[in-house]
Amino acid sequence: MAINLQKGQRISLEKEAPGLTRVMCGLGWDIAQKSGGGFLSIFGGTPDYDLDASVICLNEQGKVANKSDVVYFGNLRHPSGAIVHLGDNLTGEGEGDDEQVIVDLPLIPAYISRLVFVVNIYNCVSRQQDFGQVQNAFVRLVDTATHKEIARYNLSGREYQGKTGTIVAEVYRHSNEWKMAAIGDGISANGLEDLVRSYM
Repeated sequence: MAINLQKGQRISLEKEAPGLTRVMCGLGWDIAQKSGGGFLSIFGGTPDYDLDASVICLNEQGKVANKSDVVYFGNLRHPSGAIVHLGDNLTGEGEGDDEQVIVDLPLIPAYISRLVFVVNIYNCVSRQQDFGQVQNAFVRLVDTATHKEIARYNLSGREYQGKTGTIVAEVYRHSNEWKMAAIGDGISANGLEDLVRSYM
């Protein structure tokens, strides 16, 4: 049975899933429906919320060493082959995971010590969108060999009012083993590039 993580909680992936080598990180969310019709509804209302899941790979100093160490819709595969983003979901519609990332832990280069999983709203400023309208957001880790869900972290939407992104979770090396931390910090960044700059 999967562990339901609380904000700030950390677990050892080795202890929870012995022999784990390949993991799928699934991220999902829903957009709250605004009530009422109005003039704009005739033309489809406000634009879809395009949320993007990304992985920022950090070295021991907590910095992005190379441009290719950011895996996102514009760079779906890390050069090492260790991290593969399965594609961009433009609307967040549908049940289950909205975006998925496959991570081969043994293939992660030695200089990378931390994988930061983030979700941000594409064109958030021009569309005047924030996470106040995002609900039921979650991140989960699944052992691809057994299809067993190892851990899940459900984010509460109330604390993200006015935020344009979230640092959802981290997978990191500690004493030669991989661990996961539930972060859930809301951030105010004008897109992924702005967020990545804070790690440079």
